Amino acid sequence: MITIISGTNRGSSFSRVVAEIYLEILQEKGQICQIIDLVDLPQDFIFSALFENTGEHPVFNEIQKKINESEKFVFVVPEYNGSFPGVLKAFLDGLEFPGSLQGKTGALVGLASGHMGGALALSHLTDVLHYMGMLVLPIKPRLPRIGKILIDRKFADEIYSDLLVNQAEMLINWGQVSGASSQLTNSPTH
Repeated sequence: MITIISGTNRGSSFSRVVAEIYLEILQEKGQICQIIDLVDLPQDFIFSALFENTGEHPVFNEIQKKINESEKFVFVVPEYNGSFPGVLKAFLDGLEFPGSLQGKTGALVGLASGHMGGALALSHLTDVLHYMGMLVLPIKPRLPRIGKILIDRKFADEIYSDLLVNQAEMLINWGQVSGASSQLTNSPTH
């Protein structure tokens, strides 16, 4: 199972649209996949599902179950104030640690209204995911000026679709070619 995480709780976000495009790419390649949209998080989850309340919130528990059942992830991440959204960090903090993401593979896609396409957000998120034990693919497409390149739920230029297709193929094949995934999974984390 591949889980795509739309990394903001902003309604009608570009992240959700890109997540849906990515879902279509994976389905065309015969993959079983799902989207977890952070807009669907319980509004009070930072109080009702974290720390001493871990395991107490039925809606968050269902999301945790989906995370546990997934081996590979795609994070579609907008850049907010030079990093990734705080709700994504709170979501990651709420996951069971270290087992939720440890030894699993992640692909990151950045988007931003600026010209860097979320480069800082992807860098910061990579550090967090590495700490959580996730293997992060080195190819991280960045989609700059997202409001101009995403028109009517399609990319204005084919190059952006090609970037996502190439990354999706790497994600699907990760560990099959070199065995790198299984070798790294057994290494200790911090």
